[in-house]
Amino acid sequence: MARVPYKVLVHRDMRVPMPDGVVLLADRYIPVGAGRAPTVLVRSPYGRRGMFGLAYGRAFARHGFQVILQSCRGGFGSGGVASPLDEQDDGLATIEWMRAQPWYGGSFALHGPSYLGHAHWGIAPYAGPDLKAMATQVTASQLRDAAYVGGSFALEATLSWSTLTSMMNGPLSGAAVFFAPRRTRRAVSSDRPVGEFDVLATGRRLPFFQEVLTHHADPDAPFWKKRDHSATVGEVDAAVTMTGGWYDVFLPWQLQDYAAMRAAGRQPHLTIGPWHHADVRHGRLATLDALAWFRAHLLGDSSDLRESPVRVYVTGAGEWRDYADWPIPGSREQRWHLQAGHGLGPGGPADGEPDLFRFDPASPTPVMGGPTLLGNSAPRDNRRLERRPDVLVYTGEVLREDLDVIGPVTAEMYVRTGTGYADLVVRVCDVHPDGTSLNVCEGVRRMAPGAPAGGEDGVRRAEVELWPIAHRFKRGHRVRVQVAGGAYPRLARNLGTGEPLATGRESVPVEQEVFHDPAHPSAVVLRHVTG
Repeated sequence: MARVPYKVLVHRDMRVPMPDGVVLLADRYIPVGAGRAPTVLVRSPYGRRGMFGLAYGRAFARHGFQVILQSCRGGFGSGGVASPLDEQDDGLATIEWMRAQPWYGGSFALHGPSYLGHAHWGIAPYAGPDLKAMATQVTASQLRDAAYVGGSFALEATLSWSTLTSMMNGPLSGAAVFFAPRRTRRAVSSDRPVGEFDVLATGRRLPFFQEVLTHHADPDAPFWKKRDHSATVGEVDAAVTMTGGWYDVFLPWQLQDYAAMRAAGRQPHLTIGPWHHADVRHGRLATLDALAWFRAHLLGDSSDLRESPVRVYVTGAGEWRDYADWPIPGSREQRWHLQAGHGLGPGGPADGEPDLFRFDPASPTPVMGGPTLLGNSAPRDNRRLERRPDVLVYTGEVLREDLDVIGPVTAEMYVRTGTGYADLVVRVCDVHPDGTSLNVCEGVRRMAPGAPAGGEDGVRRAEVELWPIAHRFKRGHRVRVQVAGGAYPRLARNLGTGEPLATGRESVPVEQEVFHDPAHPSAVVLRHVTG
């Protein structure tokens, strides 16, 4: 029987006091006639009106849920000073306020993407038994590793988000999502030190950008400790569903959260589609998924809930598939070795001389496609990039049958660098019969003297974690691997000198040798799925 949507009333600008006296504002969406219905709590730094009100307020209230849509500290009428990603105390205080209200029905859920989802991971383990469900999208419980992916600073994402949020309460707030990427591109085209890019983008210092630079990738720094909720993911009792995208900047760490819940004996649901972070296409599906999840776990109606816990979209094949778990049960690892003559294949490498490329920070290897925060991360033709002398290309034979690769992707590379400081970027591409080379996934490893350790000949074994994939390399296509020393401006340039990231000015070109012989079997490891 079709469900009749509820009429919705909105109680705006409710005052929510925090323990330190700061008052945060929230809007309450009320399904008329639903009584003391379960509540969906959404806490956002991006406002609570307009599209946010429609997507997170009315969308759930029409289906019989109360919704509290709250503006985080320091924005859109809420008092105090924003402390980005530090939302645990305010979130828990909001839950206590909610429980004390006469309209509270005794159960609630948490919902939201990106920043919103990260904030909810910080409170879910401590929210109490009346937290019944949680739906998160394109997010993770800790974002430090996304800010320093493989040890290399995610410049474009960090600067564009810092620029975006700096504009949120100004005259351009409505168009911030359009202006922030432009200002970011303008800043990163400068040859100034990275620590000055925020001023170039916005005209002023941005505290969050400077904090991330100052604390670097040290997971033990207090700045990151209070923003890292990964240790308690397995303690969340509420039922969790996650939506991610193959081209999302946070996907690897979202899957770590899934793995942590599975290790703790939980059974979250996981959906991964052909989307990037700011892709509007995942919004409707994520809302439908959350509605089905909340109806099942707060209203006792499982009629819309799918049976399989894992659903992934296989790019290249253009189809959805359901599985029992992630990584896919029954998949097997297959090593694709770099070969002499720029070949690539499952067979072991033969003797051969290493290949050489030269990375020049003054003219860094550009990025072409790959995960971005605010831009379009859809795959792009990489042939122009592959013609550059600072990119090595290894290509497999034409496939005689479809090759389905679903799961984590890693690379084991044997390299020698001219200085101790270098980045190693590895990318997998799908080469079509007409020569088009579309990027599928990539990863990076930043190297410094002694890390990773090298042998007496100076050759290092560097492990690179690439983005996970579910992709079909079709019959007649070829698998390709790129190796480079940068992906600018997605990743900050490695100056080759070891100078501090924020203030470094001097740079030196760095030569890298890539080995592929029996003693140094450089390879990309793919999970091959049959049947």
